[in-house]
Amino acid sequence: MIADTSTNFPILSLLLWLPLLGSLLCLVWRKSPNACRWLALGTTSLLLVVSIGLAMSVDPVGGWLKYEDYRWIETFGIRYTLGLDGISLLLILLTAFLQVIAVLISWDMRYHPALFFALVLVLETGIIGVFLALDMVLFYLFWELMLIPMFFLIGVWGHERRVYAAVKFFLFTLAGSLLLLLALISLYLLHGEQTGVYSFALDALKQTELSSTQEMLFFLCFMAAFAVKVPLFPFHTWLPDAHTEAPAAGSVDLAGLLLKTGVYGMIRFAFPLFPLATQKALPVLAVLALIGLFYAAWVAYLQLDVKRIVAYSSISHLGFVILGLAAWNQTAWEGSILLMINHGVTTGALFVMIAMIRQRTGTREIEKLGGLWRTQPNLSAFFLLFCFASLGLPGLANFAGEILILIGTFAEHPVWASLAVGGVLFSAAYMLRLVQEVIWGPSCHPHDRHDLCAREWLIVVPLALLVVLLGCYPQPILEPLREPVQMLLGGLP
Repeated sequence: MIADTSTNFPILSLLLWLPLLGSLLCLVWRKSPNACRWLALGTTSLLLVVSIGLAMSVDPVGGWLKYEDYRWIETFGIRYTLGLDGISLLLILLTAFLQVIAVLISWDMRYHPALFFALVLVLETGIIGVFLALDMVLFYLFWELMLIPMFFLIGVWGHERRVYAAVKFFLFTLAGSLLLLLALISLYLLHGEQTGVYSFALDALKQTELSSTQEMLFFLCFMAAFAVKVPLFPFHTWLPDAHTEAPAAGSVDLAGLLLKTGVYGMIRFAFPLFPLATQKALPVLAVLALIGLFYAAWVAYLQLDVKRIVAYSSISHLGFVILGLAAWNQTAWEGSILLMINHGVTTGALFVMIAMIRQRTGTREIEKLGGLWRTQPNLSAFFLLFCFASLGLPGLANFAGEILILIGTFAEHPVWASLAVGGVLFSAAYMLRLVQEVIWGPSCHPHDRHDLCAREWLIVVPLALLVVLLGCYPQPILEPLREPVQMLLGGLP
């Protein structure tokens, strides 16, 4: 590749390829499991430091904060184009942070640890690539790359029904991705026929002239891939199984990061490319979001496995996010993106706590848990904090995003917002049940169970600090969002 136009130092490429380099080194040193653990931790920690440094060095107000463009496969109009704005910056910070947590929670992995940590790092490259790519072929490559390591993380290191869950995850996401690929190729050819210039660049494809029928068909193909990944009702059935069977790191990455790539695909690609179809589809998205919000919350209340409760809570929370996008309002959009970030932290934290509880008790069945406050008060206190954050308690993370969504949605569609308020009550119901059954009630376990160890303190304290900070002072998150959201909304009817 020959450089065309880029920033002075390819910081975006460094963010993108550093985890892949770490994964290769893990495979080279696979005979030394301890070295692989430290290498994975060092790689993810370095990426977090670079991400924070990048965030501190750029002005959060503006269009593309960083941009790289290189020639790649010019015969077919494919370029290596990366761009960073306020939205992708926040999602990359979230990715870098949660991957450090994923490595730490998997520190005691004994079964092929080198391959496990290598896959975690490859997954990180795929996720960052999705958040940075502005060429549609490049985006699709990273979109598919995410699928491979997650399939093996679930299928090899998962629990009893891991193969079933991995295959179901693979088939659902692959089906949507194939429709996306078909639409991409068709749009590319149509654009080339109209302009004489064949290109997969996002900005170029936005200029393609489409009939209303063509636009709606392309939009549906794009949304098939993104709705499955969110997951939006009724394309959600793969997620509870994947979460239930995935190892702790897999659940953290699924809830905290992979689900966000679906929402990101909507706002970065589907909505700007097909604005008229988007406007027609917004009421349908709102209806599906509301159904998912209530349905998932009700099913979560009925679950007996604590991991499935949190899995269904993710579907409910993402329904809230999609409702905010459907409102097509600046405040609602900012709330949706803020809730995406906050949900990644709070739900990732809950899956971390569930992994710790299962390690101590040997079960995730809610009827076999209870009395943990008596035996592990520190663990129980953090679990209580994250549950309260998830149900939207004021002053904790999720509340800030939810209230902005409700305010923005009410301004445009009061009925939608009024219905969504009921979802908050449902979330309180299943979360309070989870708290009551797990940490209070009669004790089901011996009293000599150890409380948090030093490594676990290192995991939960940063998560807890973020939960409180994002709830009490979300302004540092909202500031980088304002202009990108204005541009996305202002560029569409």
